[in-house]
Amino acid sequence: MKPVRFHPEAESEMVDAALWYESQQEGLGKRFLTSVQDALNRIELNPELYPIVEGDVRRCLTRIFPYGVLFRIELDFVAVMAVMHLHRDPDYWKTRRSEQPTSTDDEDTTTEP
Repeated sequence: MKPVRFHPEAESEMVDAALWYESQQEGLGKRFLTSVQDALNRIELNPELYPIVEGDVRRCLTRIFPYGVLFRIELDFVAVMAVMHLHRDPDYWKTRRSEQPTSTDDEDTTTEP
């Protein structure tokens, strides 16, 4: 299994979405983060299972919530480019492709609030 590294903006948008869901209903933010963590676990197990959406970027859909985890398979890690709401601008993340993700599994990348 390859460790997951988040682009800083991907991690930030995931946290922002969790905070928004939590503001809508107590516990919903945590359910969102659990859903994202489930997607990350599935990606770690078999990243090549997920379809390519553009270039070398793949997408894994979360369960329950309308989000996709966009990622690239690098030599030693999986780079999460975006945690994207599926009903919003689909191209906003593309500028991140040339930037390197920063967080690693060795750092605390759990999705608990």
